[in-house]
Amino acid sequence: MSRAKDLHALQARLPTLSGPAPERDLTDSSLYLNRELSQLKFNVRVLDQALDERTPLLERLKFLLIFSRNMDEFFEIRVAGLKRQIAFDHEIAGPDGMGPRRVLEQISATAHRHIERQYAILNERILPELDAHGIRIVRRERWTPRQAHWLRHHFRHEVAPLVTPIGLDPTHPFPLLVNKSLNFIVQLKGIDAFGRDSGLAIVPAPRVLPRLIRLPDEVCVDGDNHVLLSSVIHAQVAELFPGMEVLGCYQFRLTRNADLAIDPEDVEDLALALRGELYSRRFGDAVRLEVSDKCPADVVGFLLGRFGLTHADLYEVNGPVNLARLFSLAIGLARPSLQFPAFTASLPRALKKSPNLFQAIARQGLLLLHPYESFAPVVDLLRQAAKDADVLTIKQTLYRSGAHSEIVDALVEAARAGKEVTVVVELRARFDEESNLELAARLQKAGATVVYGVVGVKTHAKLLLVQRREGNRLVRYAHMGTGNYHTGNARLYTDYSLLTSDRALCEDVHKLFIQLTGMGKLRPMKKLLHAPFTLKRTLLRLIAEETARAAAGEAARIILKVNALTDAKIIRALYRASMAGVGIDLIVRGMCCLRPGVPGYSENIRVRSVIGRFLEHSRVYWFANGGEEIVYLSSADLMERNLDRRIEVAFPIEIKRHRQRIREHLELYLGDNANASLLQSSGDYVRLAPADGQEACSAQERMLEQLGVAGAA
Repeated sequence: MSRAKDLHALQARLPTLSGPAPERDLTDSSLYLNRELSQLKFNVRVLDQALDERTPLLERLKFLLIFSRNMDEFFEIRVAGLKRQIAFDHEIAGPDGMGPRRVLEQISATAHRHIERQYAILNERILPELDAHGIRIVRRERWTPRQAHWLRHHFRHEVAPLVTPIGLDPTHPFPLLVNKSLNFIVQLKGIDAFGRDSGLAIVPAPRVLPRLIRLPDEVCVDGDNHVLLSSVIHAQVAELFPGMEVLGCYQFRLTRNADLAIDPEDVEDLALALRGELYSRRFGDAVRLEVSDKCPADVVGFLLGRFGLTHADLYEVNGPVNLARLFSLAIGLARPSLQFPAFTASLPRALKKSPNLFQAIARQGLLLLHPYESFAPVVDLLRQAAKDADVLTIKQTLYRSGAHSEIVDALVEAARAGKEVTVVVELRARFDEESNLELAARLQKAGATVVYGVVGVKTHAKLLLVQRREGNRLVRYAHMGTGNYHTGNARLYTDYSLLTSDRALCEDVHKLFIQLTGMGKLRPMKKLLHAPFTLKRTLLRLIAEETARAAAGEAARIILKVNALTDAKIIRALYRASMAGVGIDLIVRGMCCLRPGVPGYSENIRVRSVIGRFLEHSRVYWFANGGEEIVYLSSADLMERNLDRRIEVAFPIEIKRHRQRIREHLELYLGDNANASLLQSSGDYVRLAPADGQEACSAQERMLEQLGVAGAA
């Protein structure tokens, strides 16, 4: 009997072989973790990195600030979405059975606890340690007379001319404040020149000004000394209200719903509609209010009432309300002893011998792991294609790249050189919409054909196809990746790239581009899996095949590495596999709705999250397949939106040494006891640490040792 028939027979016998497992209710809500709360716990794990003494000090500050950015987006999107469900009386419970009201209650309790902890870490740990290294944010009460004089001059000449104070009275209604902008509410006493006495005013901080001001060395004793813009405005606010008495000045920040609400089917021009919606994003519904913890209760109550918020939405903080603006301090200083050691991304041996990428790719497919290995070959492929007279066409998808990136520069050069350049730009890449509109316009001006993908379905696949005339035939070269075409992200995110001239794979990529730019029925693919058509179906089949092997007493194993796992069908399939005896290792950076270690259901499933110097971003699907391993790399996380409502791809790794290499990388993650946390059946994560006498193992550090080149970047 053939292996395929063997598997079919095993699957048919699965209910008998696996005993009572199929009768168990895999839709039981207790088997699922809430996705929003899981995402929040990922943010907390990021914050925990700020306490890791093994991490250099400025990098610990970065983790603390990344937590702020993550929380901003969490409120702008996830919390806003839950509030919208309640407002429109359209409350939906997920597989975990929790409705939005209950989820919001738990979010509020967890977020309040950890945001308070964040400021305690900043004030009690990070800032004192920075001070010990001569890096200071000087508080108002510690300004010397010379510093106060310099800052008063700076305020009068650089800040005050740009500030527009707004008194609150019937002719000056409460201003419409921009999302996440820094503002002050000022209590006043006295009568102004027009006889007005409102008692309150709003001072929006100019968004064009840096939030951190470096004090000149001549007014300081030593070190790098900085002052917050909020401190400067607070100290000099009385100058904005001459003749009035300032009774109090308190900073606050409002977070708004920033999710775009565009129905592509209701617009004729998506780009035009998106431009209008981007403006609206700045003034969406309020979802969170951050205020100074010194703000009086009556003023807080006034602000909450003005924005339609409750005390559950209030965050009183001991420090600046816009912490993410301190990134200029974390990344602007050159202090090697307080930062991660520099490294240079390496190049594969094949490219060192042959600078001609077409020849190198034709000889053998190239597998790269960024940022340990350079992203330059991907950019160079485009550059060489732009200059090569034999290259006829270039096709590429762009999700996040930046309007003025090297990638876009090369595409512009190619279009101007007369190549047929087609670019599928996903305008709706969250928080990159404006940049994508700009790059689309730039490409169109250069003569490239720009399309925006498929109505109602985001194009998230990472694909590049070059067609080149070689002799009397057309030869195709493709790049497929797990990450975006963003050279900056390629230095910070871990992602795989495959450069190949495999005919079948390149033909599949060509078919997908035809599908994206044109219209027509689905074309069958030989090797590529793509959502929303074959990817999910194939993953479920591969999981079922491992399940059948385990049920028949064969060795079976699955390793999945993704950013998120929320799809209920995939989770149920993994539960069935676990019940049949499949050993399952899940490396899930962020959200995970699967509950591991539940007796009778998921005892064979282990879930770990790895957070380190680089953002884990690669997606890998690995199946033991009876000793003939199957490996796919993908742009898709295991989420409903990725598998059902996006254009995604998964591409097979067919060269044995490449599969072996990926397996070695996965085993490094599974052996990480330095930056990994294990998900418990309770939904909590436990940070791993080396046992007594055990060597510490960081997967990222090991790969830096193996692949990176130490030294100045």
